[in-house]
Amino acid sequence: MEYLNLGHTGLKVSRICLGCMTYGSPSRGKILPGRQAWALNEAESQPLLRQALDLGINFFDTANVYSGGESEAVVGRFLKANVRRESVVIATKVHGVMREEPNGRGLSRKAILFELDQSLKRLETDYVDLYQIHRWDYETPIEETLESLHDVVKAGKVRYIGAPSMYAWQFAKALYLSDRHGWTRFVSMQNHYNLLYREEEREMIGLCRAEGVAVIPWSPLARGRLTRAWKAETTSRTETDAFGNRMYSQTEEADRKVVDRLGEIAEKRGIPRAQVALAWLLAKPAVTAPIVGASKPHHLEDAAAALSAQLTPEEMKALEEPYMPHPVLGFS
Repeated sequence: MEYLNLGHTGLKVSRICLGCMTYGSPSRGKILPGRQAWALNEAESQPLLRQALDLGINFFDTANVYSGGESEAVVGRFLKANVRRESVVIATKVHGVMREEPNGRGLSRKAILFELDQSLKRLETDYVDLYQIHRWDYETPIEETLESLHDVVKAGKVRYIGAPSMYAWQFAKALYLSDRHGWTRFVSMQNHYNLLYREEEREMIGLCRAEGVAVIPWSPLARGRLTRAWKAETTSRTETDAFGNRMYSQTEEADRKVVDRLGEIAEKRGIPRAQVALAWLLAKPAVTAPIVGASKPHHLEDAAAALSAQLTPEEMKALEEPYMPHPVLGFS
């Protein structure tokens, strides 16, 4: 495993981050219907979490909404029982609907302070290494959110803070306000970025590089679309993941050409498509650690192998050539 500093910080993270949305409980579907019907239960999750540690992964990303909080609980129990707290980097998020009541979601001071304490209880830890807002909150002044995040850092409950998919102007505004008021700055950007969706290259990637912000992309394999031939098979996730299916439904013809080109290069190299797709992402200068979800052992094996599957400039160009502009996706 390779390790990099998380942006302009001294925190070392593995170049593969394990996305823990997959782990929790498939029965907890009332908070976000259809989003986690495919989640693995605790017994099914543990071998994959163990495999991640064995591969040298020290970076684990979850969120309070995943399986209605069960993901945090499963990850927290496993890490507490199997590894020293100081040897891992735990990231979680706040924003989504946790309760059907006026203050049961969002990025108000009330929500952040309450939800962080609940996350810490489920994770069985005194602090979160990276606390991220899950989306931009249009109903709460960003100044309120930023000051609240600064306060939880100063209280010792959070080490660093991160931002999610948003417009570049929003992120630039947040960074400016933090600098102006002396508040804790966002050190990472968790955005939607992969071979099928490269709109982040227009503004956000350049902004992150200029500001020393780590890019930790979510859905680096486009919900599995970059791991197999075009529509070759379906999974329980593709059948029930309404959010993911909606994201890629408008660009199928353009996406098919990229998937076909990816297959050609993977076949020539004699390696799985996932390794090629992740190798492309890892070669991008702004990218620190793609967030890889894993429901089978070979998912993690491919992610680790991608670190050594360095692509040539010609292969990089060939993979990028068929891409067509896409509608902005993943901001809500």
